Amino acid sequence: MPRTGRSALLAAALVTAVAAGPLAAPAFAAASEPAPATTAPATAGPDTEALAAAVAGLPDHDATAALLRVGGDGTWRGTAGVRDVRTGAPALENARFRAGSVTKVVTASIVLQLAAEGRIDLDGTVQRYLPGLLTEDFAPVTVRQLLNYTSGLRPGASLGDTVEEGYPHRFETLTPRQVVADAVAQGPAYAPGTRQTYGNIHYTVLGMLIEKVTGDSYAHQAELRIFRPLGMRHSSFPVGADPRIHGPHNRGYDWIDGKLVDVTDWNMSDRFAAGDLISTTADLERLLVGVFRGRVVPEPELKEMFTLPDVPGARYGAALERFEVNGKVIWGKTGSRPGYATVIAATPDLSRTLVYSVNSTDAKGDGLAVAQRFAFPAFNR
Repeated sequence: MPRTGRSALLAAALVTAVAAGPLAAPAFAAASEPAPATTAPATAGPDTEALAAAVAGLPDHDATAALLRVGGDGTWRGTAGVRDVRTGAPALENARFRAGSVTKVVTASIVLQLAAEGRIDLDGTVQRYLPGLLTEDFAPVTVRQLLNYTSGLRPGASLGDTVEEGYPHRFETLTPRQVVADAVAQGPAYAPGTRQTYGNIHYTVLGMLIEKVTGDSYAHQAELRIFRPLGMRHSSFPVGADPRIHGPHNRGYDWIDGKLVDVTDWNMSDRFAAGDLISTTADLERLLVGVFRGRVVPEPELKEMFTLPDVPGARYGAALERFEVNGKVIWGKTGSRPGYATVIAATPDLSRTLVYSVNSTDAKGDGLAVAQRFAFPAFNR
């Protein structure tokens, strides 16, 4: 639907059409005032005017809420929008949300810790650690190639490639093993180490590898190795097929067939070690700073996160992606799940850091538009 048409529909959606049926909700104009953006004084830091403008007027067509944290040489905090479009209650600053593929930073950190402990060889193969997982059609695939997305594995099974396709199946379960089995059945896409193709499948296999090597669940290893040491007290993974976000959270929405639909409750079991994390902006800031300062992964293993493989057009190290914004080199990770778009990013010296969660109404769609609005101003100066 054209943007202007969708914009006109937003107010009506707030009154009549959230989730599957009609709601007795107040009109948008009568809803409680959105939580205003809040700022802390900045020196030569981010473009605070642009950041304030980014969150002004929420909720709007593109987002219902936004939580931003900018740090380094000048800080800025912003909270705007609504917690629930039915009630107009202000957005929660400490809200938990689905962090999507930011999960991969946790997964890569655990694998690299195990490598530092001598329990995993980065040049060791999937065939060695997970015998029988890959068929004889596959050449040896190394752990490092999984980490930097050059394994040659194809995407696995999915319950829908878009929010529209997935929504009717949102309470169904697709296990990581089923996802991988489908990928393996398709055969390799290319010889390992010759191309870089971003995708969840690499990190789904890494999650299985972590469980095999440690004899423990992936979620528990994340708790022991990452969350507790960094003080990430509000980060977790869903238990089994639980579709809910437990604890305080802002609800997520997406446009489906011209209606604004509540997509908060969703079984994410198929995302596993590639995208199942629930967290907060404060916790993700702890993760970002901890990783960049070497508190999570020691050298020399840490350099894997900031090293691009020698293949054409490479943009990713181990989990992290390299960006250039306004002449600055930035390393970070994006994440998206229905109703939630997340970014963690920083300059290598931590002179500028950014964490945001935006309740985007097209989180799985135009991620660049979200980043241009909410991320780029953080690195404008």
